[in-house]
Amino acid sequence: MVAFTVNGQRREVEVDGNTPLLWVLREHLKLTGTKFGCGIASCGACTVHIDGRAVRSCAMPVSLVAGKSVTTIEGLSPDGSHPLQNAWIAEQVPQCGYCQSGQIMQAAELLAKTNSPTRAQIIEHMDGNICRCGTYLKIITAIERAAREG
Repeated sequence: MVAFTVNGQRREVEVDGNTPLLWVLREHLKLTGTKFGCGIASCGACTVHIDGRAVRSCAMPVSLVAGKSVTTIEGLSPDGSHPLQNAWIAEQVPQCGYCQSGQIMQAAELLAKTNSPTRAQIIEHMDGNICRCGTYLKIITAIERAAREG
C-alpha cells in the first residue's frame, strides 16, 4: 500500500512499489490528463509535480512518492482557469494536444519560481518537452502571456 496526496486529496493505492506513478495515476486513479509518451522520461508528456517540482511520472516508481504531494493537470486549477491554461487557449497552442498537459505542467513549475521569465529562461526550462506538432513558438508565446497576465 502506498499513500500520498494527489491534487489535494490523500490517496492510498495497493500496487507494487516499482509501478510507475504514471500508471497509478491513469489506471488506478483514473486521472488520464497525464499522458504516456515514451516511457523513458525523455519527452515530457507525463510531467506532473511532486512537491512542486516537475518530474516525469513514467520513470518515477510510486514508492518514491509515498507521503508526498502530487499535482496533475487536473489539479493545476479546479476550474481550468490557471493563467497557463487560459494562455494556451488564447494563443491556440494545441494542434493534436497530446503533449500539452506535460508542457503546461513543466511551464507551471517555471512560473511558480520565476514571475517574469525571459525568453531564454523559458526555452531553457522547456527544453526536453517534445511537441511532435512543433508548436514551440506558440508554447513560448503562451508562457510569456501567462507570465504577463498571471
